[in-house]
Amino acid sequence: MKKPGIVLGALVAGLLTLPLLAVMFLGEAIAGFPFVPFGLFINVRDYTPGGVITKTIETMQSVIRTLQLTPSDVWAKRGEESIGIIMVLVIVLIAGAIFFRFMNRMERRQEWIPGAIFGLIVGIPLTVVNMVGNQVFTADHLTSVIWLIGLFLLWGYANNWAYNKLTYQMALSQPRQAPAVPGAKAEVNAIDRRRFLIQLGGATAAITVVGAFVGSMAADQSSIRTIADGSIPEATEPPQANLPNSNASVVPAPGTRSELTPVNQFYRIDISLVPPDIDLAGWTLPFVITNSDGSQTQLANLKMDDIRKLPSMDQYITQGCISNQIAGDLISTVKWTGASMQEVLKLVKMPADATHLLISGADGFFETVSLDLINKDPTIMLGYDWDGQPLPTEHGFPIRIHVSDLYGMKQPKWITGIEVLNHDVDGYWVVRGWDKVAQVRTVSVVDTVATGSVVTDAGGKKLIPVGGIAWAGARSISKVEVSVDGSDWVQAQLREPLSKKTWVIWRYDWPFAQGTHTFAVRAYDGTGQLQITDSAPEHPSGATGIHQVSVTV
Repeated sequence: MKKPGIVLGALVAGLLTLPLLAVMFLGEAIAGFPFVPFGLFINVRDYTPGGVITKTIETMQSVIRTLQLTPSDVWAKRGEESIGIIMVLVIVLIAGAIFFRFMNRMERRQEWIPGAIFGLIVGIPLTVVNMVGNQVFTADHLTSVIWLIGLFLLWGYANNWAYNKLTYQMALSQPRQAPAVPGAKAEVNAIDRRRFLIQLGGATAAITVVGAFVGSMAADQSSIRTIADGSIPEATEPPQANLPNSNASVVPAPGTRSELTPVNQFYRIDISLVPPDIDLAGWTLPFVITNSDGSQTQLANLKMDDIRKLPSMDQYITQGCISNQIAGDLISTVKWTGASMQEVLKLVKMPADATHLLISGADGFFETVSLDLINKDPTIMLGYDWDGQPLPTEHGFPIRIHVSDLYGMKQPKWITGIEVLNHDVDGYWVVRGWDKVAQVRTVSVVDTVATGSVVTDAGGKKLIPVGGIAWAGARSISKVEVSVDGSDWVQAQLREPLSKKTWVIWRYDWPFAQGTHTFAVRAYDGTGQLQITDSAPEHPSGATGIHQVSVTV
């Protein structure tokens, strides 16, 4: 009897893990149970040194950029999800090899006990990991533990069963199948095992596909129900005709990005693989202080009705990610509706020595904002609507903060609590080596050289529209200049922006000249300060440099 080796053990464990993951995914989609790979990834990431995380982010961005995958935020999430799945597969492959090695040392056939123990040895640590840290799932914790342990017990039993099939039943079949030819017994044994592995692979593939498909359908149905309930707006193109600058004299060059980003196209970068699904009926926003003995005193506990009753403000705002590359797509513009933090704080009995607010989200993200900054800037707001509809779940429902002139890494979503401090602390990404201030850096981008939209001026000269955006946070843009083939910088036309907090669309009608040409752009903020022209990477303070494109006309 030839017992299966550790390679077969790893292969069997890997094959059986695929349907296990599919069933876990189905459980997450239908009942809100934890999805083990995501929970494992989150904890490993949160306890990994910041330098390693930064290097991983840079590598992932480099791959996305090289392969020209868009939208990059979606592919970044897919990358994080894939890392979690790979981590689980590596664990089970190693565990499967060890399990088969252990089983080979047993003298008697064991039907299920070693498999059950094996499932518990692998499953209990992974279950614990999914119960602690910044996990996002909606199911009850005890029920989730029972669900995961039950799945791992079945998975362990299946590994035990497969081992027995590969060992004892194959051996029993040999006297009837093996011809009396030297070496033939081993060959028949190999054929039987190969046939069994093919059958096992087919069965696991079928279960995996069905589980993944049903899980995806369940997730889609959940989204549809949420939209129908009114908590997520339907994705529609913004009504461009109703924008505050609809009568602006400068018309964007054909191919320039939309002035207002459709909500369903707004970039999403956050630390959560599964967006927190918060029930508004039970949601409150507590303001607390921590006492010297570690206990907390509640200063206020606001409901959404309390916040919506405050005077509301509408702001057209461009927000960008600090990890956005020059000309990247991690930047969007939408109309926010919310309440000024100055008005919100009138409902809170603030301590005399308070200096900062520590804002925490349901995904475990946290960041501070100073009270001095809030007192100086009435436009800092708790936003609850985008384009007149409640925030989408994936973008921070029911409430998120907007802080003027700062990158998105300083602005928590899915806010569930605010702690009043008498000192400052470093936020989630600051602890991991990113810029403490994270002020938006002026950037300008060439979106289009519209070679198919030639215009003719009064003198009969052919002109090619060139256009794009420039952005400097709340400092606005005062001037944009274009250079062609390294020539002198020429001032472009600026379209009136939606607000002082949005990107500005620029246009330059370039005199046609046949050949290959390079177009470069630079911008000045509202104070007249030229953008940083030297190239710098995204980490730690945001990318800088001149954007240019080459086009043959």
